[in-house]
Amino acid sequence: MDLRQLEILRAIAETGSFTKAGAKLHVSQSAISRQILLLEEEFAEPLFIRSVGRVQMTPTGEALLQLSHRVFADIRDTASQILDHQQTLTGTLTIGGGMTVGMYVFPALLKEFSRVHPAVEIKVVTSGSARMLRQLRAGAVDLALLTLPITDTVLRTDPVMREEMLLVLHPAHPLAKETTAITAAQLHGQPFITFESGSNTRRVIDEFFVRAEIAPRVVAETENVEIAKAMVGAGLGISLVPFQAIAREAAAGTLRYARVAGPPLVRTTGWVYLETARVPRMVQAMMETLTRVAPHLNLTPDTEMA
Repeated sequence: MDLRQLEILRAIAETGSFTKAGAKLHVSQSAISRQILLLEEEFAEPLFIRSVGRVQMTPTGEALLQLSHRVFADIRDTASQILDHQQTLTGTLTIGGGMTVGMYVFPALLKEFSRVHPAVEIKVVTSGSARMLRQLRAGAVDLALLTLPITDTVLRTDPVMREEMLLVLHPAHPLAKETTAITAAQLHGQPFITFESGSNTRRVIDEFFVRAEIAPRVVAETENVEIAKAMVGAGLGISLVPFQAIAREAAAGTLRYARVAGPPLVRTTGWVYLETARVPRMVQAMMETLTRVAPHLNLTPDTEMA
């Protein structure tokens, strides 16, 4: 069996006739018949039931037809990938995410991506998870970096970062003077500025409150981590935010951070994109870029300041 025989088999299936298959492939009807006969001899099974005016494929013929689809699809994909890698990336890539990754991950990520792929135009969209998922499904956004988990049958998720969430406090707050991890009991009734309801990050925080049996007093909700930090700085309450969002303020002493006693509170962030047979090369390149950049991000207090 060879590729030409599989091509002939497909042509017969598509045209419904040996004669029409020959015309399509620019070979004689006798040459078509000869190749099918060779296949039937090889598998000791008929591939077609011939009758006046039409041919009907047997189960063996159908199995070989499905094989031909897979083989030619693999050939197309492989050729496309080879051509992709031989060409300079060009075009437009629309990337999305929430406010935190937009401010603290995207600048370093896109700087590195543009250094390697200067001909690609990058568009950035920031919004909440629900809207971002709608844009991904509609094809308006190619790739998004969102808090996981996300369950959607048409979208694929690849976890890429584990970010530690820490308490952020005004330096004058009584808990800021603690030298060890803050206990759940110390957080009962504390005024919290937290992420907006419905977001995945808020879900992570709420699940943490339930596990730790903490009864917070939510005084404000916002999707913008900068607004949350400003409120903490004004003494309106405390918050739980990714460490990378407060690394500079902590180093400058304008805000303090602390861990909650027990296992670290971690949110997982991952790439989200349409589930397709072949991931576009620009999307692959952006994901590969984050793999290089991530070790230099301030994801936990143990990471050196960039």
